[in-house]
Amino acid sequence: MKTLQEIIMVAQNRPNKTIALACPEDHEVLQAVWEATKLNLCDFILFGDTDKIETIAKEINFTLKNCKLVKCKDKESACIEAVKSVSSGKANVLMKGLVDTAIILKQVLDKEFGLRTGNILSHVMVMQLPKFERLIFLSDGAMNIDPTVDQLKKITINAVRLARSLSISRPKVACISAIEKINPKMPSSVKCHEIEEMVENHEIVHCDICGPLAIDLALDKEAAKTKNMKNPVAGNADILIVPYIEVGNALYKGWMFGSENVKSAGIIMGAKSPIVLTSRADSHETKLNSIALSVLMDY
Repeated sequence: MKTLQEIIMVAQNRPNKTIALACPEDHEVLQAVWEATKLNLCDFILFGDTDKIETIAKEINFTLKNCKLVKCKDKESACIEAVKSVSSGKANVLMKGLVDTAIILKQVLDKEFGLRTGNILSHVMVMQLPKFERLIFLSDGAMNIDPTVDQLKKITINAVRLARSLSISRPKVACISAIEKINPKMPSSVKCHEIEEMVENHEIVHCDICGPLAIDLALDKEAAKTKNMKNPVAGNADILIVPYIEVGNALYKGWMFGSENVKSAGIIMGAKSPIVLTSRADSHETKLNSIALSVLMDY
């Protein structure tokens, strides 16, 4: 799949899943829910202040079709009940609405009813950038602050799994640093090289990895040609693995707020089910794309 619209079209032909949405009392969130129900992507259970939900729905002429409302006394309760509905099998996907990420993740990680597994939780942004005729996967710019090499390995495996679920059978992975050579004074370059070696040792499979690699050489064929980088990942990367959260966060926000016609979707990998997680500042289009992305995940 090469566009987010294609993801939506494919998701329309999948059996409907049910999304447990915590704290949807927001125009952009409910607009995305409305669009998703019109496209018959999925059904929703909405956990939160039902009065506010109904008021906002009326303002956007949304009849709350295919939605079940569950009244909760506060945001924490809404997150608890949404997570419980997924862990019990009443819903297939968890989605964050207008609530701090830390509040909902606390419930996701609860030992009694949460969605934790033995895997690391990591966030993947799926970007559609006008210059490229392919989707770009970016991880992790939202959750893991300063991942160890072992954590980067698991972050990479999560991103590869997502790419493969979108029919990219052998994704090309670029481990991002500022240079292409190992420099002990630049820890990211060392991390990236260790991740690259894991493919040779079969610790990471079903992908090609190159690292360290600067962002221009990862994405642009002409830049790779100019610098005589002959690795097949150079200029063709599908997945960008960043060494620190600041790098991924800055890349994503720079693209979204500094460029025209950029589209995106966001999802958390590594839990018992997909978790739709976007910024509260993201548009309803980004939230809709993320919903469609979750529908395509096989869990």
